[in-house]
Amino acid sequence: MSLSAAMQEYLAETYRLAYYQGSEQHVSTSALAKVLNVSDPAVTRMVQRLRDAGYLEHEPYRGVRLTPAGSAEALKNIRRHRVVERFLTDVMQFGWHEVHEPADALGGTVSDVLVERMAVMAGNPRRCPHGEPIPTREGVMPRVVDYPLTEADERVEWVVSRVNSHEAEVLHYLDSLGLKTGAVFTLAERAPFNGPLRLLIDGKEHHIGHELARVLRVCTREEFALV
Repeated sequence: MSLSAAMQEYLAETYRLAYYQGSEQHVSTSALAKVLNVSDPAVTRMVQRLRDAGYLEHEPYRGVRLTPAGSAEALKNIRRHRVVERFLTDVMQFGWHEVHEPADALGGTVSDVLVERMAVMAGNPRRCPHGEPIPTREGVMPRVVDYPLTEADERVEWVVSRVNSHEAEVLHYLDSLGLKTGAVFTLAERAPFNGPLRLLIDGKEHHIGHELARVLRVCTREEFALV
């Protein structure tokens, strides 16, 4: 069965939601509706199609779970999207704030051969520009270990692991501070009661608000390598 771009997107989002839930592999249909910005009836119809095609299992009152075939398709889609993003930033020199939507448009159309050539030209990256892990061509998703910056220990050196935003203004501002994926900094102080955070980045002191800090996840140098 040939999967439409919409079907691929549903499978990929189901995988992404389950990935960060840990041991719970069922994803609620309401969570899918929210992340895909569609109605509950639209989700119900698509779940039915994907279940009939053998890509999903649906358990009432618990949600949906990918079958092995569904997981394989989801990982292929996620790899295409994230490799295309890195090709656009690393090879074509687009900003990290410019690539999410074009990668969405291209991800469902580029061939596997083209994706692998893009990966080679981008240096076989292990993370997308925003820090999300890139599945291997064999369909293995690296496991990310990281922590919210708002809960990280003070006076410790951290690496920016993931940025949970695709908003251009947010990414522009983080870029101006030097807080891109892979950047090393020290959390010098975190003010109480959701106050600002004081960071040392390349020897310079910066303050960011609690709301902005919430989009950043951090890890150690060892954890960033996705060993």
